[in-house]
Amino acid sequence: EGREFFASCAAGKVSGALLLPRADGMPWGKSHQQRPLGEACEAARIAPAISFHILRHTYASRLVMRGAPLPVVATQLGHTDTRMVERHYGHLAPSYVADTIRATLGELRITEKSNVAALQP
Repeated sequence: EGREFFASCAAGKVSGALLLPRADGMPWGKSHQQRPLGEACEAARIAPAISFHILRHTYASRLVMRGAPLPVVATQLGHTDTRMVERHYGHLAPSYVADTIRATLGELRITEKSNVAALQP
């Protein structure tokens, strides 16, 4: 999906051209995104408004919850090791650890299966 998006942005542009310039053709500065993001949140009735930091956190959380190795997530976020990822994303959904264990452990086979059903009141 991402490759297709950026390929479409690059189509017809000369090497070195900006892929996503501002409306005036200039590059985006460090704080130029704040106002448009705030306006988008207002238009979408998202309150409180999100920030790019929240989008980054969501990105990392989704990667971890879908099983991406922590070193990969750390690299994507620009960290040199996994400590920050472990500290900030290790808690994820309350059921994440239990679900992961159930999905990967398999059956213990410590009880015998039975065709006996409990009586309904």
